[in-house]
Formats: sequence, C-alpha cells, structure tokens
Amino acid sequence: MGQRKRKGLPIHGWLIIDKPLGISSAKVVAQVKHKTGAAKVGHGGTLDPLATGLLPIALGEATKTTAWAMDGSKTYTFVIRWGVATETEDAEGAVTDTSDVRPTSDQVEAALPHFIGDIEQMPPIFSALKVDGERAYKKARRGETVELKPRKVTICGLKALKYIDNDHTEFEAHCGKGTYIRSLARDIALYLGTVGHIAALRRTSVGPFEINQAISLDSLNDIGHNYAPNSYLLPVETALADIPALPLTGPQAERLHHGQTVRVLDAPDGPCLAMADGKAIALATVENGEVKPQRVFNL
Repeated sequence: MGQRKRKGLPIHGWLIIDKPLGISSAKVVAQVKHKTGAAKVGHGGTLDPLATGLLPIALGEATKTTAWAMDGSKTYTFVIRWGVATETEDAEGAVTDTSDVRPTSDQVEAALPHFIGDIEQMPPIFSALKVDGERAYKKARRGETVELKPRKVTICGLKALKYIDNDHTEFEAHCGKGTYIRSLARDIALYLGTVGHIAALRRTSVGPFEINQAISLDSLNDIGHNYAPNSYLLPVETALADIPALPLTGPQAERLHHGQTVRVLDAPDGPCLAMADGKAIALATVENGEVKPQRVFNL
C-alpha cells in the first residue's frame, strides 16, 4: 500500500487576521484552514473570545516560527470600567465588588508611571496557566480555589487615550510576553482606590505584525486556494525580523538544508536566518564561523 499523502495544500506564510468579538482563536484557525485549504495552520498568540484585533496565523512552514512571534512585544488598547469588579476581570464574569470611587483624569495620569517598567503582576485565576496539570480557568469555573504566584512582566509604555465618561477610560499598553491586560486593569483600579474590569480589549500589534496588515474573517470568503498566497500572505521569515539574516551561496544552502554544518567566514556568533536567493533556508546558530541548522524550511 502506498504512503498516505497529507491532506491540504502546501501554503507557507503568515495570514494576519483581525479577530472579531466572541470567537476563540482556535475557531479562527479552523476557519482559515477550511477557507485556504492549507495543510498546516497554527496561531502566533491566543486572544480571548472577548478580545478583538490582531491574530497572526501561521501556515505551513511558518508554523516553525510561531515561538518568535509569541515572544515578541504586544500592543493593546483597552477600556477600564471603574467601580465594578468581576470574577473574570472582564465583562463576562459575575460582579464580585463595587465602589463609588471614580478617579479623576489627573489621578489616572499620576498613577500610570507606577505601572511602567518591570513590575510584579498576579495573573487572573480565569487564565490558561496550568495549576497541578490543569488549566486555571477550568478549576475556577468549578468553584475550586486557584492559587497562582505573582510574576514579573514588562510594561514598555502605558498611556490614557480617552476619558470616555465618568465610568470608562480608554488606554494603550505596549508590553512584553506574559502580560495580562485584565490584571493590569484590575491593579490600576486598586491603586486608584477603586475597583474595575476590562470592558473592551483590542490587540493592535504582535512582534513585527501590525493591525494595518490584518484582514477580516469575512475576507476569507474571497480567498480561493490559489488566491491567498499571492494576495494576503506575508513571508515565512516575517516573524524573524529581529534575527540577523546570513546570505549563503547555493552550495552552502544545499548543505545546510540537508542538516549539515557549513563554514562562513566573518559570520557573527549567535542566531541567524540563513538565506539564499531571497529565500529562507533555515534558522541557524553561528559559532566561530560554523553555521549549524536548527529549524530547516522546506519552501
């Protein structure tokens, strides 16, 4: 019996989706897979169903670079509703506390520097973090006690964008990996002597990807199996923008592609993206001029 062929088309690259409200990241991946016919699809950083915005989708060989996309910094806009705390720290959860205190714009502006830089943050109990081998949110939904530990996160920038009304303020945060915006909103409110939760959340950048590169899920209906690669896909190496490129000759690229080490004089030590004829060959590391492949691309 012949070897079973893998179902799906060999489509490689990044498709940037503007995720709508109320749908999970996993369902977006399923829709992209169905609409494009790609053999392999994954995402570069989960968004909660109640969040909207940029969701990078990796197709084919781009799935080998998702770790770099997920490790990149992210930008969010979000609205805090003052005076109401919820169990999930967003608009979905039951109310757990209320307060009549509403911060003034001057008080908000004075508080924000306290949250910029390396800070300690307690993740929300309704999160995907694992506790005793199980997702925290599953334990929380059953009413079990969830014990999480605070961890350090980096907030690169934080500013108030709009004082919508007495109960709502819109912010923008530029942050590092592992930051929970729900926790940030909760902590800002507590620092200001009140309570609060996320009323709206939108992601506008992930690593090198920007929201102006995104297409809507509705646009997938216009994508045919031969149309997507030429019209919407970004190259596989887009997620590796911060890694220096190393040009190789044809013979060098051939050897590296087959898992062999090649020697490149004057190549700086460290990680690199090996390229030949404008095409990504492999993620590699260089040590004393020896280039060793780590993840080889089959493009």
